[in-house]
Amino acid sequence: MKALPVPHELAGRWTSRVVLKRDLFSTVERGSFATSSGEVEAVMRRIDQVPWWTFGIAHHLFARERRALAIAGKLGIAPPLLFAGRRVIIRGWIDGVALQTAKPYGDRAFFASAKTALRSLHRAGICHNDLSKQQNWLRGRDGRAYLMDFQLASCFSRRTRLFRLLAYEDLRHLLKHKHRYLIEEFTPAEWRMRARKTGLTALWMLTAKPAYELIMHRVFGYVDREGGGTQLANDSPRIAACLKQHPQVRDAAVVQFYDRGARHNLYAFVEAGPDVSEHALRDFVTRKLADVAPPAHVHVSEVLPRAATGDIRTEILQLVASNQLDEIDSLLTNDAERATVAGLVAQRRNLHDRF
Repeated sequence: MKALPVPHELAGRWTSRVVLKRDLFSTVERGSFATSSGEVEAVMRRIDQVPWWTFGIAHHLFARERRALAIAGKLGIAPPLLFAGRRVIIRGWIDGVALQTAKPYGDRAFFASAKTALRSLHRAGICHNDLSKQQNWLRGRDGRAYLMDFQLASCFSRRTRLFRLLAYEDLRHLLKHKHRYLIEEFTPAEWRMRARKTGLTALWMLTAKPAYELIMHRVFGYVDREGGGTQLANDSPRIAACLKQHPQVRDAAVVQFYDRGARHNLYAFVEAGPDVSEHALRDFVTRKLADVAPPAHVHVSEVLPRAATGDIRTEILQLVASNQLDEIDSLLTNDAERATVAGLVAQRRNLHDRF
């Protein structure tokens, strides 16, 4: 995806390098931003190019994030807010990866840091309201926990009953992740909290959530990249094995992504020469596996990123397939790997964030 023209108010200060995401509510770009101390790595969210019919919602989400980041960014637990305009914000870059990529099994220090970060956020009068998603928790290169994506955050001047309910849910969502990665450290109090939803959450699950998902996923095509599915567990290994049987294929890996219809789909990365076409590979899979739907995308590359063991780095391919480009840099180890991944990113087949 090509970057949009630089907003007039940022002329001479912003240099875009890659579009991380583009949907009906905003465009997110990564680049460099000129501050009084020099250029820094940064991320820009802009709503100046969204369609008129989604602008009201886009502006509401944008304003919530701008207000929350102005406070949370100063606490050392979230990206700092570097610039706040009417339709553009720029936040600092934090070097790290999302929780589902970091997979901090047994990492006591990370979850202690996460709990401290959440307490700091609540002391500042902010409830995040979207911490059930693993992608909103970042494990920094320093091993600490950072909070991301404040578009649904609420700011309070007093600790009202609503604040206490929302803060409780923030903590309960943190325990959901601790249950997955550090269950052996659960205390009796945490077990009780993990099982006990507030009445507000129960009401949301029964009434508003189904309508919200219908509108956001089906009408607006909003993509929530959380979760998995049986397709990945059952079909992916069979498709990968089938592709490897092709005489011109050296290796293959199949990962999953979420499309605009809020459905899981498969994305096949194939290591082969330029003389084999993606159409031919799709037909090959269809002939060999009559009971399995072929992958939505087949991406042929001369070389795929590999670990020191020689195994394909599927965690990087997963990020490319799902357009989570902002998390890739922290996983790259050398210039050769960066060049390989840059080629995959430039030629990626899933452009569902474009509208």
